Amino acid sequence: MWLPVLVVLALILLYRWYRQSQMLERLSDKYVFITGCDSGFGNMLVKQLDRRGMRVLAACLTETGADDIKKETSSRVQTVILDVTDSKSVSSAAKWVSVTVGNAGLWGLVNNAGFGFAFGPNEWQKVEDFSKVLNVNLLGTINITVNLLHLIRKARGRIVNVTSNLGRLALVGGGYCPSKYGVEAFSDSLRREMRDFGVKVSIVEPGAFQTKMSNPDGHVNNLRRLWENLPTAVKDSYGQHYYEQYIKQLKSLIATASPRAHMVPDCMEHAVTAVYPWTRYSPGWDCKLFYLPMSYLPTVISDYVLCRSAPKPACM
Repeated sequence: MWLPVLVVLALILLYRWYRQSQMLERLSDKYVFITGCDSGFGNMLVKQLDRRGMRVLAACLTETGADDIKKETSSRVQTVILDVTDSKSVSSAAKWVSVTVGNAGLWGLVNNAGFGFAFGPNEWQKVEDFSKVLNVNLLGTINITVNLLHLIRKARGRIVNVTSNLGRLALVGGGYCPSKYGVEAFSDSLRREMRDFGVKVSIVEPGAFQTKMSNPDGHVNNLRRLWENLPTAVKDSYGQHYYEQYIKQLKSLIATASPRAHMVPDCMEHAVTAVYPWTRYSPGWDCKLFYLPMSYLPTVISDYVLCRSAPKPACM
């Protein structure tokens, strides 16, 4: 009884594997622009695509980051200084890309630049705290994309936007989750608009991996700053225990970060080089086994599970 079903499933999986394993030819003719290359996933991706023979345009926030990349890659890699929150910097980088790629157009754009030290209860934060992360993660991604879109359409290329598992399940307060939810929405609408132009848009939703963002010191310092700047009445409502429990829970979450950080640039590389890239990539077992399933559950269930282990305020 079950044999025909198992055979059909096996054939579907085999076809899926075969389809996703087909790679593009003549990669050495293709230009890929990557943001946030000073460290982390972007830095790793530059080196991987360089080894594949692609022409990589690496955007770094600092001169030090750009110099380090030049030392560790071939002459095919070119660098540019870019602050995604500065429209003049974005416009200047876009002109540089246009001159560099010429008539070939831009095959790939990987929006990897991001800011992550923004976790904390919503009431503890000011609009400036939200703006800081939204300007980098959401508006920066949008600004870069719309400035380079004509070059990507010309090459009928790829756009890869890096979001997060927290772009599917809002586990913490602050601007980080809204910024990643926003990139998800922007990517979905852009994918449908670009379909008839032959441009493919992929989303990479990593779980927790060991990068600079997984350093607990930055998160704890940010949370301490928020707590110390709160009015006394708000502090009394939450209580010292809530603050301490929030830090403990945040550290526990960060401690689950996987050391296999290569899984994320591997997904980005596939999205840029595969004949049939996936619409969504979800690297990390925490993403596959917890965050994504939880995001599909009825709200009453997901709220119960997440609130059960959350810190409790003193007013209770």
